[in-house]
Amino acid sequence: MNSTHSPLKPIYELPAGVTPRQPAPFLPMSRKEMDQLGWDECDIIIVTGDAYIDHPSFGMALLGRLLEAQGFRVGIISQPDWTSADDFKQLGKPRLYFGVTAGNMDSMINRYTADKKPRSDDAYTAGGMAGKRPDRALNVYCQRCREAYPGVQIMAGGIEASLRRIAQYDYWSDKIRQSALIYSKADLLLFGNAERALVEVTQRVAAGEKMSEIRDVRGTAFLAPHGWMPEGWAELDSSVVDIPGKIDPHINPYADESERQQANQSNTPSDAPQPIRIVSREARLAARREVRGRTVIRIPSFETVTYDPVSYAHASRTLHLESNPGNARALVQQHGERDVWMNPPPIPLETAEMDYAFDQYFARNPHPSYGEQVIPAWDMIRFSINIMRGCFGGCTFCSITEHEGRIIQSRSEGSILREIEEIRDKTEGFTGHISDLGGPTANMYRLACKDPKIEQSCRRLSCVYPGICENLNTDHSSLIQLYRKARKINGVKKITIGSGLRYDLAVESPEYVKELVTHHVSGYLKIAPEHTEDGPLSKMMKPGIGAFERFKDMFEHYSQLAGKKQYLIPYFIAAHPGTSDDDMMNLALWLKKNNFRPDQVQAFTPTPMAMATTMWHTKRNPLKRIHRSSEKVDIIKDEKRRRIHKAFLRYHDPKNWPILREALISMGRADLIGTGPKQLIPPESAAEKTMQAPKGNARGGGGPGSVGKIPNRSKSPQGNARNTAGAIPRGAAGGAAKFGQQRLASRPGAAKPASGKLATKKAR
Repeated sequence: MNSTHSPLKPIYELPAGVTPRQPAPFLPMSRKEMDQLGWDECDIIIVTGDAYIDHPSFGMALLGRLLEAQGFRVGIISQPDWTSADDFKQLGKPRLYFGVTAGNMDSMINRYTADKKPRSDDAYTAGGMAGKRPDRALNVYCQRCREAYPGVQIMAGGIEASLRRIAQYDYWSDKIRQSALIYSKADLLLFGNAERALVEVTQRVAAGEKMSEIRDVRGTAFLAPHGWMPEGWAELDSSVVDIPGKIDPHINPYADESERQQANQSNTPSDAPQPIRIVSREARLAARREVRGRTVIRIPSFETVTYDPVSYAHASRTLHLESNPGNARALVQQHGERDVWMNPPPIPLETAEMDYAFDQYFARNPHPSYGEQVIPAWDMIRFSINIMRGCFGGCTFCSITEHEGRIIQSRSEGSILREIEEIRDKTEGFTGHISDLGGPTANMYRLACKDPKIEQSCRRLSCVYPGICENLNTDHSSLIQLYRKARKINGVKKITIGSGLRYDLAVESPEYVKELVTHHVSGYLKIAPEHTEDGPLSKMMKPGIGAFERFKDMFEHYSQLAGKKQYLIPYFIAAHPGTSDDDMMNLALWLKKNNFRPDQVQAFTPTPMAMATTMWHTKRNPLKRIHRSSEKVDIIKDEKRRRIHKAFLRYHDPKNWPILREALISMGRADLIGTGPKQLIPPESAAEKTMQAPKGNARGGGGPGSVGKIPNRSKSPQGNARNTAGAIPRGAAGGAAKFGQQRLASRPGAAKPASGKLATKKAR
């Protein structure tokens, strides 16, 4: 690899002599189907942990059809029995490679709740049946492929591969795990939106290159001998934090190359006269880009981050700062005698490329082998449309940004409107209701930086925190126009927006809020303030509650003008890193004041690679520069304290009153116990006293509802709430641009208004 990366070409550009393959009714899942198609072998076999649904919202279908359009024969092995290699042989050996994914979600999040208990169902399995995929499915599937056919080439992809491409904290084992490349032994790992890398790698493998020798494609990671480096490259060592020694100004490991060169030059005195060189600004910038494009940053090794939380936090911050495709550098991390090398993120798809991927033929149904079995995820999205991908919000508890990137990739109006007609004409059960036009967020369609040059050089972690960037275009006119055209399609009676709304952006466009509220809300609208207090919100990178109040006023105003009774359903998080007990108490008081009674809640779940997970593991704040004495973050790991934080969100549930009374007394807020309008919970009743369990019960350790003294009270940020029964953490399911990614079209665990609009009517 002598160049920075391989030349960029559109994904719809086919090699000379290649023609698109006639689409199969379904990508084959059996030898019988292969025979019907006249195939003696598959070129590529995709192994997935999900049921096969031939629909563009599901990654195995989107990428399978994309490869088919490139002229390749693609087969699917769905949810194989992993206890032996037999199921991995059902389609024979692929001519080119196995493409392996755990599925639409990280398999550990799919299988376990925030309390580490096995889930009782699986939305991505026929019949909703749990247990159809193993723990750490990516690694297991790759190993079985290798066992079935020694020497076969293997490509790993999907959200599990993407979020586990470097050493990462694993919540379920409570330890640092090595890169998925180490365990899976895949020849190449694709991360992020994979279409561009997938097409290029597949074409090159088909032309005779070995996958293990392809090392110049963006959006890929691979194993290399320790110290390996392409010719002409330089390494920037950022593997150590706070180096003792000679007292020189510290070089900022997060700075760009020009700042670093200036720092070095300032420490190198020279008395000799220097010739004056006149270099144009364009030439200087080009030279810097060239140097930057041939620089790899060495982050702390697996062995170091395993025992040193500060180094882990530093590695996490560096990874996130090197995530803009316009200026990101390659990263390398040592694992024993080998290095995990990560090329810069993929260049986002242009609109024409997005259309090319989504406009392919899809059967728009589950594979016939599932018969009449219900697949919950299919029912959820069958009448919804993905209009864009990516998110520039940067919420620290969400993995969407780490997976799909911050740059929004939007489909054209024409492509989206054609898909609505496809749903109308081909999807059984369509009654005229499109359930969503959205993506990771409802209202980022076609939003971007006003200046592409500024976008390429930006290193901000969020475009909207702590405030909306002055360079961000917040014009919603393209989305408004799309809504209006979609409503005019024959056969469409109703279009609602099911994706979560970014209300801090929406208030910048009153016309959009009016359009949304008047035509596209079906009684309830989901939004996610997550919290009310500045401390927790600062650790989440979420806007203050004032933005929510502004949107609430606009929502109610336009609902009234439309003559509709409509309600906001906000989501909140418990036990997020940085949450203090006072923060949760204040959130509960706000909920009561505004007549909200959340039905179900969930504590924060640390997902791989998320910045909030870094806070959880290291107790450091990676949103700021990391050093040994950097800011400490309050972490809520104690089971009793986590129960208290969840109980505050369900302050109205009598089952939570005993634990809340104990908590409020410990916090010195017994004044909130009473029946007054400004008090949170009632005092203990005579009936409760008679129902008390004996002292020393298993949960309390000292009496009914006893939680003891609340440990580690803090004034810092807070938490992540969803469904106690096992709702999926937001951002745990990625976009459809990988081997098995699909956005979730709904999000359980919302706080529902007890009655009427927010605070306008009394709770029942």
